[in-house]
Amino acid sequence: MLALQKLGERLTGLSATQLGRMPLSETMLAALAEAKRIKSLNALRRHYRRLGKLLQQEDLDAIHQVVDELDNKHQASVAKFHNLERWRDRLIEGDSEAFGAFLAEYQNADRQHLRQLIQAAKREQEKGGSPQAFRKLFKYLREVSGL
Repeated sequence: MLALQKLGERLTGLSATQLGRMPLSETMLAALAEAKRIKSLNALRRHYRRLGKLLQQEDLDAIHQVVDELDNKHQASVAKFHNLERWRDRLIEGDSEAFGAFLAEYQNADRQHLRQLIQAAKREQEKGGSPQAFRKLFKYLREVSGL
């Protein structure tokens, strides 16, 4: 029962579009909407118990599957973000192999524009100024990768 209450608590944190992907009854959707309006901690705790009881009547396997997909999607985007940060650092270090490898992986990247952004970020790093070019480079890397 406690696991169902925790699942109900987790579901209250999801957006309406995310909840729309789940096979939930109208009663359950109304209870989740009501939980978002409750401010009192004790009332919220009681409501989580109610959500746990309502979840007993739902298709738990399908709900768990959608929740897991949402969690994995978030983890995948974080991993892509960290990968781009590593690319940015390698490109600024001046490794020509890294430049070639990046262009091989992301073929839609503009070679000349990328080289200009890298040079500006290097100059900025040497001078110790504000990281404006550093940010522009990262923004371009995100744009090229589709993140």
